[in-house]
Amino acid sequence: MESLCQQESPITQHARRFSKYEFELIVRKYMKDAYLIALGLVGNREDALDLSQEAFVRAYRNMKRFNPNWGFFPWFYQILKNLCINHLRRRRAERGRWLEQLEAHEPTRARGDCFAPDAVAERNETKDRVWAAIGKLDDRHREVIILRHFQHLSYEQIAQALFCNKGTVTSRLYYAHKKLKEILDREKGGQ
Repeated sequence: MESLCQQESPITQHARRFSKYEFELIVRKYMKDAYLIALGLVGNREDALDLSQEAFVRAYRNMKRFNPNWGFFPWFYQILKNLCINHLRRRRAERGRWLEQLEAHEPTRARGDCFAPDAVAERNETKDRVWAAIGKLDDRHREVIILRHFQHLSYEQIAQALFCNKGTVTSRLYYAHKKLKEILDREKGGQ
């Protein structure tokens, strides 16, 4: 997968003069990643699709605020993240915690006898426990887990996307891993 924060193309360097066609190329480049990030943040496929599409609409409408020196993705990520956070706040207020609607992210790739029903069931249980634990993290910690482990961004790319320094990313990721382990250990002991 092409890195989200790599050097921007000439299309994104002249963002203030985007034609609809040029913006369509940017949407095609980032749409899958935007969806996966939204899915990781909100935990629901339909909501993730709606939010990622809405983020592109808002980005297009607000291109005059885009600073080409930042690169498209960090600017766009802020729009997407804010939409997801606001969505979660609304949904929590309306229906309670979003963990009840968390869906599986992606099927597990198995080899050999890993297709045995008991092995598949065990992997699915583990995946569900991990996703539920990720859902219990606060927004700052959940987003660094998603960007690092599901989008495979480097520390530098995460820092660029979050408009912070690499040390902050390192610290957030350390505490996110620590908190995630505590949640998983606590829930494993409670079963």
